[in-house]
Formats: sequence, structure tokens, C-alpha cells
Amino acid sequence: MDGAGDRHGGPGVEEKVLVVTGAGSGIGRAVARAFLAAGWVVVLAGRRRAALEETAEGAAGARIVPVDVADAEGVASAFREIEGLTGRIDVLFNNAGTFGPRGGADEIDPDEWQRTLQVNLTGTFLCSAQAVRIMKRQQPRGGRIINNGSISAHAPRPLSAAYTASKHAVTGLTRSLDLDGRPYGITCGQIDIGNAATELLAGLGTDGGALQADGTLRPEPSFPVEEVGRAVLMMAELPASATVNSLVLTASGMPFAGRG
Repeated sequence: MDGAGDRHGGPGVEEKVLVVTGAGSGIGRAVARAFLAAGWVVVLAGRRRAALEETAEGAAGARIVPVDVADAEGVASAFREIEGLTGRIDVLFNNAGTFGPRGGADEIDPDEWQRTLQVNLTGTFLCSAQAVRIMKRQQPRGGRIINNGSISAHAPRPLSAAYTASKHAVTGLTRSLDLDGRPYGITCGQIDIGNAATELLAGLGTDGGALQADGTLRPEPSFPVEEVGRAVLMMAELPASATVNSLVLTASGMPFAGRG
């Protein structure tokens, strides 16, 4: 199987194709732009066409496909469109997500819990399922799936039960996809990111002081979101004989690795 890392950017059949969900902002935007700069054809998937067009910045390699990843029929239709546009998928980056409700288990609205799982977990499953179908039948067969997990897949922030549960589940899905993809040359890895400077991070209050396990508020360091784009590109461009199963990328000095 010729993996994404064995193909070279350029016109026609040699173009490498990335599909990135949640491409309208934050990590998805940074990853999409990194791949476009590297010569990939990038399918920008997300709910808001205007935001996707802003990410694309008129790049010749960009293809825009609006989709709500939590809508099974919408996802199936979007991937039919993607296959028609590009003919293949070399890499899928499952990035679309939401932090969801904040609060203890007794404070979370069950509907908000379900919506968080639908976007973060079911959305990842639905997009992966469609990508796997395409990767199995395309020639050359195979490809990569890279899931955006979270530091919360290792250790939660306070009052983040819905988000944390969804990201732990994504880890299980990642491992299952990688195992089941072996006969078809399909690999699946995960990147767990801590404190990339995005709107989502700002919403957690890291600049003014993020809630810590001991109940205090403390400022936390962050790092430029463009570094995530570089990291995902590295994972994608490995030869088919190698894969990154799990990559943890954090801001230097954030409290994840120790007691403060």
C-alpha cells in the first residue's frame, strides 16, 4: 500500500488528499493551512461555509464541504461529495469538537451531555466509518486517520465530565480503528493537545486563571496553534511502514505533567 507519506504533492493522481473536520477555526484551521502550504489538496469540512472559506484564503488546493459531523445522513452525503471531488482520501483528521457543559455530574443537563458525545465521539465515528469505506476501495488502497483527542483523554480538568468522557472514548475508538484497519493498510493515531492558543482555550479562562484541582484559579501557559499543524503534518507524512499511535503535545510548563 502506498501511504500518504509515499505520495508527492502535484497535479493529477499524485496529489495527496486530507479531509479535516472543524476546519473553520482553531486547530482545524491551523492544520488545514499547514497542509495547504505543504502542497496537499485539503477538504475543509465544517458547519459554517463562510468560516471554511476564510480558512481556505482562496488556496487552489482547498475544497469546501459543509457538514454537521453529528448528522449521520449529512456525513454520508458529504463523503460522497468528497470522493467525487478528490477520488480518494489519504488522511482524515477528525478535529470537530465541543467542550460542552461545565459542571459536576449532578449539574449537567442530559441533553447537553448527549450533544457533547454526538459531536466529539459519534461525529468521529461517523466520519471515520465513511473514510474507511473509501480507503478500502480506493487504489492504492489504505490511508491514515488521525483523531484529535485532548489532554483530558489522560486527566480531566475540574467540571468537565462530558468533555472528558467523550475524549476517553475517542481513545478507545482510535485503538479499535487502528486494529481493524490493519488488513486494509489503514492506520489510526491520536494527538492529545494541551493549551494550544485557540478560542476554546480562551473560553476556559487560561489567561486570567484556569480552575485547578485544588479550587484555585491560576494562569496557564499556552503555545501557538500553528505548532499543532506542524505536528499533524509530521504524523501524516510518515511512510506507510510507520505510524504515530499517540502523540501528546503541550505548552511548556503547563500543570498537566506535575503538581503545579
